Amino acid sequence: MAAPGESPSGSSQRRPELDAIRMLVVIGLIFFHSALVFATEGDFYVTNSETTEVVTVIAGFGVVWAMPLLFLISGLGAWHSLQRRGQGVFVAERLLRLGVPLLVATVVLNPLPQWLRQRSSDPAYRDSYLDFLPHFFDVHVELDEFPFLLQGRYFETGHLWFVVLLLTFSLMLAPLPRRLPHEPARRALDRVVAATLRRRGVLLLPALLFAALCAFVGMEEDYAGWHRWSYLLFFAAGFLLAADPRLRTAMRREARAAACLGVLLFISAAPGFTTADDPFTESSPSAVVSRALFGAAGWCLVVAVPGLLDRPGRRLPQGPTASSDPTPRQRVYGYLAAAVLPLYVLHQPIVVAVAYFVVGWAAPIAVEYVVLVVTSLALTLAAYELLVRRTRVTRFLFGMRT
Repeated sequence: MAAPGESPSGSSQRRPELDAIRMLVVIGLIFFHSALVFATEGDFYVTNSETTEVVTVIAGFGVVWAMPLLFLISGLGAWHSLQRRGQGVFVAERLLRLGVPLLVATVVLNPLPQWLRQRSSDPAYRDSYLDFLPHFFDVHVELDEFPFLLQGRYFETGHLWFVVLLLTFSLMLAPLPRRLPHEPARRALDRVVAATLRRRGVLLLPALLFAALCAFVGMEEDYAGWHRWSYLLFFAAGFLLAADPRLRTAMRREARAAACLGVLLFISAAPGFTTADDPFTESSPSAVVSRALFGAAGWCLVVAVPGLLDRPGRRLPQGPTASSDPTPRQRVYGYLAAAVLPLYVLHQPIVVAVAYFVVGWAAPIAVEYVVLVVTSLALTLAAYELLVRRTRVTRFLFGMRT
């Protein structure tokens, strides 16, 4: 994501639809992770005794576009930040505003879901939380898991995998603007890009790349289905989108076709994912084809969502400006825009803790789900307001501007 509290479009021109997408995805994760409690497939921390396969299909449609789009928007924000700050300041800022909350949350928050997993899955497990902590931090280094170098039986980055990858990608691509072609080559490249983007459908061609990557490299369930390095391509696509405004025009033009194609491709992929034993890595023709369709659908939907929202004349709420008194709608919008990273960091341990108590109820799935979502959302917002937002120290620890 763009640096917390910073528009992903940079200071020169706000893109309120991108701010809205970031907020939608992060708040939607509370709904998503709450649903995993009731999923038949998967290995969430706490699982309800009664489950349904409906969750798998609905959750699948969310993961195919939500996290990839979050990485694309993050890449767009990173480009503008690099242009304003320069490489050195940008790197230092990312290390502080992503690295510090990553470290704090890994130490303070991440052990809780794993401890609750042990208590939920094994009724005979009696270790207290303090007894469990040394086991969580019993780690070793595995270089082949880069950038998730620390591994252990109980240790995990959990939902913070997004922050790990975002920090890694930001540091990897920080030198890129300085390595762009010089003026003569840039003018020649510019003419080629202009001619290419005038053709309908060209912007959808990267779908073939993502299809091949998912089909032959595979997918990783721990990272919302996509392979970890697939997200680097979405992040880099955000870089390109920010660097060339013609791509934004092309996204608007292709949005409706991309949306229709993305939905059709996802529907076509669904049967293979529901019938294969391990659709993420299985080499059967059905699994390979399903992964290819999923990858292509992901790119199409990532083009479609911002393209559909980025329409002339469509007014979306924006944060308050220095020259006007903010309306109540602007206050809410500005409040949530600044809260994106802390809400992301806080939400999953809270969802798991609430689910640990809710799954024992003798109530229908729908009732348990509504209670879980409402309670988790309220507690996450309360934790942000009372434990994060109020002091300069806690704002710093959670990546906010102080």
